[in-house]
Amino acid sequence: MQGIFALKPDLRPRLALFEPDIPQNTGAMLRLCACLNVAVDVIEPCGFVFGDRRLRRAGMDYADRVQLERHASWADFQAERADSRLILMTTKAITSYTDFAFRGGDSIIMGSESAGVPDVVHEAVDARLIIPLAGGMRSLNVAQAAAMVLGEALRQLNGFAELGDAPDSLETAR
Repeated sequence: MQGIFALKPDLRPRLALFEPDIPQNTGAMLRLCACLNVAVDVIEPCGFVFGDRRLRRAGMDYADRVQLERHASWADFQAERADSRLILMTTKAITSYTDFAFRGGDSIIMGSESAGVPDVVHEAVDARLIIPLAGGMRSLNVAQAAAMVLGEALRQLNGFAELGDAPDSLETAR
C-alpha cells in the first residue's frame, strides 16, 4: 500500500549493528527491520557465526525478507555510508532520542551488547542519543532499544504510511 507520504527506500532510516554479540538479539532486530521495511547494516566482526541457528530462530523467516548489507569493518561501513548522517544510540549521551529531529537516510547505530562502541565510533558520528531510563537502571536490551528508536524515527518521517496495515488516517493529507 503506497500512502501519499510513503518514503523512498533511500529516505528511510537504516539500522546499523556494530559488532553484535548475541545472535538472538540480531535475529530480533532483523525481524523488526523486515516488518518496518528498514534496511540493516551489520558491521563485523560478529560475536557469532552469522548463519547461527539462534539467529535464524529469532529472526524466523523474516530475516530472509530484510535488506541486509554486511560490512567487514567500521572503516568499510563508513566508506559505504559516507552520505548518511550517523546517529549513535549510547548510554553516554545527553540528548534524548525523542528530542532529536531524524532525517531520511539516517543510519541509527546500535553498539554491541557487551562493549558498546569504541571511542573511534563515538568521535565519527554526527549525533549521540540516549533513551532516558528510571534512576539506577543501566540500559535496555539492544533489540528493545532499536524498536523504540526506529519507531520514533519512522513516526517523525511519517514512515509508517507505506506499511500494509497502516490506518487510513496515516494516508490523509495534513
